[in-house]
Amino acid sequence: NTSPRVLYPRLSTPAGLSEWFCDDVNLKNDIYTFIWKGTESKAQKIASKDLRFVRYQWLEDKGTPYYLEFKLETHELTGDVALHITDFANEGEEDEAIELWENQIGKLKRVLGI
Repeated sequence: NTSPRVLYPRLSTPAGLSEWFCDDVNLKNDIYTFIWKGTESKAQKIASKDLRFVRYQWLEDKGTPYYLEFKLETHELTGDVALHITDFANEGEEDEAIELWENQIGKLKRVLGI
């Protein structure tokens, strides 16, 4: 119930990400600093295509195949927009990761008024 033009900035900009994903995001020298309750995690945007997808890699995962990706797909016939999230979890922590993302997506929907 939203468009890529509305959703993409919330996945790709510090201001948009801080609305739903974390408490704050700072960007300096192509490094995104994500802040949750005083804890910081740094990431770099490693790939993106406007209104389609954005991929981040946490600096602690640099040199590994692990990343966080937000991908938007628009259904040709209906115009419905789907958000696909790719994230990596340690073995045994999958359920916790799923619950976390369900909560985060709930916040995103509230921000979007969905």
